[in-house]
Amino acid sequence: MGVSDNSTGLILAVLSSGFIGTSFILKKKGLKRAAAATGFSAGHGGYTYLQEPLWWAGMITMIVGEAANFVAYAYAPAVLVTPLGALSIIVSAVLAHFLLKERLKQMGVLGCVSCIVGSVVVVIHAPAESTPTSVEEIWNLAIEPAFLIYVAATLSLVAALVMHFEPRYGQSNILVYLGICSLMGSLTVVSIKAIGIAIKLTLEGISQIAYPQTWVFVTVAVLCVITQLNYLNKALDTFNTAIVSPIYYVMFTSLTIIASVIMFKDWKGQSVSDIASEICGFITVLSGTIVLHSTREQEPSPAPGNVTWYDQDPTKAVEEDEHLITVHNSDYFD
Repeated sequence: MGVSDNSTGLILAVLSSGFIGTSFILKKKGLKRAAAATGFSAGHGGYTYLQEPLWWAGMITMIVGEAANFVAYAYAPAVLVTPLGALSIIVSAVLAHFLLKERLKQMGVLGCVSCIVGSVVVVIHAPAESTPTSVEEIWNLAIEPAFLIYVAATLSLVAALVMHFEPRYGQSNILVYLGICSLMGSLTVVSIKAIGIAIKLTLEGISQIAYPQTWVFVTVAVLCVITQLNYLNKALDTFNTAIVSPIYYVMFTSLTIIASVIMFKDWKGQSVSDIASEICGFITVLSGTIVLHSTREQEPSPAPGNVTWYDQDPTKAVEEDEHLITVHNSDYFD
């Protein structure tokens, strides 16, 4: 008896979280080692970490994790794969506790347990993956009225945020930058899922390369990723990383699941109780993520820089640790 697509996607998603969570620690240790050896940290313009093997080990580990995550979307629905990304936070928190001496508090442990419990509930009640037989079939799903309305609403909101709200409130309201990231991120995931399925079918002998729809999905994915990362970096440079992390995870994951449910009809044929259980499990994961982030200790920097961000009152400046922001920024590029 072969392994089901859902099981394959589940295994790949869990492995992805393990690799990505580990990569955070390896890169951070590499950054610390490079800064200690040369006296120049990444937060103050130093690039000596590029000569540190441990940093490259972390980068390679992250690439492997992202590749596994990419393939997971080809085998399992986003409703299953996306929430499991929270496991990478648990891995990094636990490893940081032992390897970086960043103490994991009791509430942090509770957050980890909540993430695990919620993930198990999502896995148990996740819908079975229904793999399309061609990229044309995926395209037909993408041009159905319900998803076109979602795309139109998403692009309209992004345009409004970029043209109207960013110039006025980008530096004072964290939801502006993260709203753009999350909205574009939801389109990124459905496009990547379509590309993953096309690659899977091609490897099985049913080539999808000649279909123009395949390249449309590739183009959309590239544009969305560039936009998403651009505004994520702006958010990280402007606001406290401890605030950015949980809010971005909640918004991105929620919108991704909504987009996938609309386009791929992940909940079609499921009972009300299964859908309700998935939603409850998802909320449990989100709650655990927020608790874990809010209780993690921030490491002090020996030479902080001056980075100003604004909270509600544009005239209120807050001194932030530039080194920490840069370290977390590299972690986020995943």
